[in-house]
Amino acid sequence: MCGIVGYIGPKACAPILLEGLRKLEYRGYDSAGLAVHDGKHIEVVRAVGKLGNLSDALDKHPMKGTLGIGHTRWATHGRPNEVNAHPHVAGGVAVVHNGIIENHLALRHDLEQQGVKFLSDTDTEIVAHLIDRARRTSKLELFDAVRRALQQVQGAYAIAVICETAPDTIVVAKSASPLVIGFGQGEVLCGSDIPALLAHTRDMIFLEDGELAELRPDKVRIETLEGKPVDRPAKRIDWSPVMAERGGFKHFMLKEIHEQPRAVEDTLRGRINLTGGDIHGTEIGLPPEFARDTGRVYFVACGTSHHATIAGRYWIEQLARIPAVVELASEVRCRDPVFTPNDLVVAVSQSGETADTLAAVRAAKAQGAKVLAIANVLDSAIPRVADAALYTHAGPEIGVASTKCFTTQLAALLMLAVYLGRRRGTLDETRARDVLQALVEVPNHMRHVLAQAPYLLGIAKRIVHAPDVLFLGRGLGFPIALEGALKLKEISYIHAEGYAAGEMKHGPIALIDESTPVVVVCPKDALYDKVLSNVQEVRAREGRVFAVATNGDSVIADLAEHLFLIPEVRDEVLPLLTVLPLQLLAYHVADLKGTDIDQPRNLAKTVTVE
Repeated sequence: MCGIVGYIGPKACAPILLEGLRKLEYRGYDSAGLAVHDGKHIEVVRAVGKLGNLSDALDKHPMKGTLGIGHTRWATHGRPNEVNAHPHVAGGVAVVHNGIIENHLALRHDLEQQGVKFLSDTDTEIVAHLIDRARRTSKLELFDAVRRALQQVQGAYAIAVICETAPDTIVVAKSASPLVIGFGQGEVLCGSDIPALLAHTRDMIFLEDGELAELRPDKVRIETLEGKPVDRPAKRIDWSPVMAERGGFKHFMLKEIHEQPRAVEDTLRGRINLTGGDIHGTEIGLPPEFARDTGRVYFVACGTSHHATIAGRYWIEQLARIPAVVELASEVRCRDPVFTPNDLVVAVSQSGETADTLAAVRAAKAQGAKVLAIANVLDSAIPRVADAALYTHAGPEIGVASTKCFTTQLAALLMLAVYLGRRRGTLDETRARDVLQALVEVPNHMRHVLAQAPYLLGIAKRIVHAPDVLFLGRGLGFPIALEGALKLKEISYIHAEGYAAGEMKHGPIALIDESTPVVVVCPKDALYDKVLSNVQEVRAREGRVFAVATNGDSVIADLAEHLFLIPEVRDEVLPLLTVLPLQLLAYHVADLKGTDIDQPRNLAKTVTVE
């Protein structure tokens, strides 16, 4: 949630901070603000709502200075209003914060007992007071005052701090929330995510949990909370700023849907050995002996990533013949699951920072399980904690509703299944080569499907006024039905449910009548006849069928009100194609309704709090 930016250097910082916050809008927010040091004093400007409101406030109250911090807030403690917006100030200290301070009530009570008067309902203001108290009562410099304050804090945080008495310093720190430091020419920046910094630099350092850094125009000092120096070189990020722009598309989401062929190609590139029907082991990061000895694959993920892992379970069981379990990460962390040293826990997260998934990973590692992270963001928290990381190469995904990260996760999971199957001897070279050849051909098939995108607008017009939509699928079509329903409700706010088609008769069939659109994932695969039977059940109850089907299928053409056709491909790669029309359908329905597609209400791109 939330977004942090900071700048120190020779340039006026307010425009840079505002620009950086715009790059973080995808994370979700309900208020925003800046704190700028003018050389003598710190000025703060805050506004409720979109960044346009903050920009208007800055027009009325221009901020001068070359050092500052900015923030977009998504309300957790306290209502979304200007008083609760960041930055928060105590004495001469201004703080922006992403995360949740778990012991905030106890800290607040202690501070109030000492006479501190709070202006907001937030947990962040507590941090500002703790730093100010440490600075004044213990006569500490800002860097050490922040350290002293954070030693009292429990919970998740990424913070950036400036102080009136330190006009050339920003102090940042993190624990379980992302924070990146970027190096320009005589300038240093910080932010919650890479896109906020790309316009100025591609040389970045990723802070680890329990670290804090002192940023000055000419140097950066990093230490642990215990005072141990950290020497970490910057990494070069190969994302260009233009990758985070809309590129002529009406919305980021539409652009990202159309970027999927390229994203999948990039995820596959250099990892597949077609001649030998195998995956290059160094790209997976799992020792061959562990792959052979794995007794269970345990998937943990949230939201769209969870749907990808359901497909991953099918592939692992079918190709590697390993028992596989799929669990929502938020449920794993709320009970006491049993992991063993022979478990391979696969944690899937587009941001690599999802709080529930990170907690599940730590629980698994504590019991000796080996963890493989699948993520899109280099050096994010989950890959750093994991034993191995398989990065997708989707590039920046700005739209809150994930699309290209989903299909690249599918590609990564299918490669993992092939890798495990080949190591264990359950997948022979011929079948592996056929599966991988089909996977390599997927991007071109995706381009063919996406070329039919305008056709989805007509289908969307038939669905846009429906109060409810049902999505059905079997086998590898089931997670796609779940994902199609999630996309529709995320961005159009229409109630939608995804079901395994075989479960329809166990309840959902009661909902079907002549006004109910039923979207069916029905390609010609091994389960085609069973899904066709479910379609006939829907038709018998006057339900309106909209089907994703295979080219040349005349049988379902007689049963469906509308068809969207995809090329005939191997069963294993069907999810990478069947999901595309469902993404486009959700997009067009939302566009017809006029919703905020890239930033749907109440949602955030990176969920770093519970």
